[in-house]
Amino acid sequence: MDLQTTTYLVVGASFALYIGIAIWARAGSTSEFYAAGGSVHPVMNGMATAADWMSAASFISMAGLIANMGYGGGLFLMGWTGGYVLLAMLLAPYLRKFGKFTVPQFIGDRFYSKSASTVAVVCLLTASLTYIIGQMTGVGVAFSRFLNVSSDTGIYIGQAIVFLYAVFGGMKGITYTQVAQYIVLIAAYIIPAVFISLQLTGNPLPQLGLGSDMSGTDVSLLARLDQVVTDLGFGKYTTTTAGSTLNMFVYTMSLMIGTAGLPHVIMRFFTVPTVKDARSSAGWALVFIALLYTTAPAVAAMAKMNLHGTVNTAVAKGGDLYAPEASIVAEERPDWMKRWEKTGLLKFEDKNGDGRIQYYNDKTKNADAKAKADAAGWKGNELTVNADIIVLANPEIALLPNWVIALVAAGGLAAALSTAAGLLMAISSAVSHDLVKGVFAPDISEKNELLAGKIAMAVAIVISGYLGLNPPGFAAGTVALAFGIAASSLFPAIMMGIFSKKMNKEGAMAGMLAGLFITLFYVFAHKGLFFIKGTDFVDMIGGPNSFFGITPEAFGAVGALVNFIVAFLVDKVTKEPPEHIQALVESVRIPRGAKAVDGAH
Repeated sequence: MDLQTTTYLVVGASFALYIGIAIWARAGSTSEFYAAGGSVHPVMNGMATAADWMSAASFISMAGLIANMGYGGGLFLMGWTGGYVLLAMLLAPYLRKFGKFTVPQFIGDRFYSKSASTVAVVCLLTASLTYIIGQMTGVGVAFSRFLNVSSDTGIYIGQAIVFLYAVFGGMKGITYTQVAQYIVLIAAYIIPAVFISLQLTGNPLPQLGLGSDMSGTDVSLLARLDQVVTDLGFGKYTTTTAGSTLNMFVYTMSLMIGTAGLPHVIMRFFTVPTVKDARSSAGWALVFIALLYTTAPAVAAMAKMNLHGTVNTAVAKGGDLYAPEASIVAEERPDWMKRWEKTGLLKFEDKNGDGRIQYYNDKTKNADAKAKADAAGWKGNELTVNADIIVLANPEIALLPNWVIALVAAGGLAAALSTAAGLLMAISSAVSHDLVKGVFAPDISEKNELLAGKIAMAVAIVISGYLGLNPPGFAAGTVALAFGIAASSLFPAIMMGIFSKKMNKEGAMAGMLAGLFITLFYVFAHKGLFFIKGTDFVDMIGGPNSFFGITPEAFGAVGALVNFIVAFLVDKVTKEPPEHIQALVESVRIPRGAKAVDGAH
């Protein structure tokens, strides 16, 4: 069976499964719609959380970024996994004990103010919409290649499918759909990684293959990769950092605390019966997440090796990388390159007219590499590879069987769609539950509340789809911006709400607005107002990354610091929260029924 037919069959079967589950588990009440009736098993919820968690950014884009950035890409691994642990262990159990469905509801009740809840809704919608743009970009990338359509058409198809199962199923439908999506996406990630690890190193475990010697040699995979990329003018794979050490630190911090402030993952802990189950499902989710996150560095390094090996035959055979016969003849380039060229995400341009493809860093500061390229008659890099295609193209580059390539297609789509659905849920509940019912129409019927939630979903899908057509960067870069927005606005308010008895509503609101404003100001300066191209104003702030060399994706940590400072300053000059609120915070911090340890164990 040819590749296209196999892909249609595998992707079609996976979609039929998701929509079938959504119809089977559709929500009949607001409790089922928002929190799956609080009846999901912790292991199931752990799997659904992992699927929610591993978005297009994790599945499609992260390994591509690590492949491009090398060691510096490790900040995504550290930031996202560290953030998840912070969320699961530090915040989620307390929020679960408060017993509030949503983040704005928690902030509204804890800070005894509908205005605080409304500010939280604005922050949540800003972060979630930015996040969905990244997912839609990923959906477009996956559909465009595997269904042979343009990336724009891919986004339209993705919008329709997400709408179907998010709107009909609610949180109950989404949870069980995500269990199926997790199984598909993890199989799609690990099976090709095992194949490729065996090919390159003879070791079936990619995690160990990364540190193993290449088959038939006594040179390790990473040592050989370092040699190849430095010879071709790129930075050393195992030591290159993402900008300055300060930028790397605040980037990691921004991803960590942004993770802990993300509403769609926090909501997951309300779908299990008890606080104990919430802790258990958090542990299970960590196990399921670890399967992908420990495999990603191996996938990145091996994909990079295979890509260079495809374009330059001297990589595998040894010898001079700059020899005329080493670069592959353009007419003889493999089929997978031709297929990806149709999407516009891989581009080839013969700059020196020799009919061969040269792939190197033509902007290198390495004088030796520059001299070799000039001597060989190379006139500039001729291959442009979008970071978002690395994982999806990986099995094709390694010439794996068609069923593996089709499985990766289904996995990429599952990853993007599962997170998009979770985010739509967060947006829906924020609008219908927190804004409409909480502020504007407290007496609204359950039926109309659900309708308002579904309309909010539909609007969010349209907006995110439109912005996904013109994204502000790679899928993972866009997602990093969303994490920065959540980090600067929601995370400090949640932290202070749980761990500070004295923080009042004025302080919390001022902090959220200050953190959100300063982060958006810095991001929009680089990326354009509301991510619209051509409206950027970097000159106004002194040029790109003008604040101590910090990139806009990393600025969320600075925004969070501003949030804390403003909140505490305003808190000092305004009156304390009421006694009952302080007593509430105290009671949540100490598990009910527990007594202090008095004496020996």
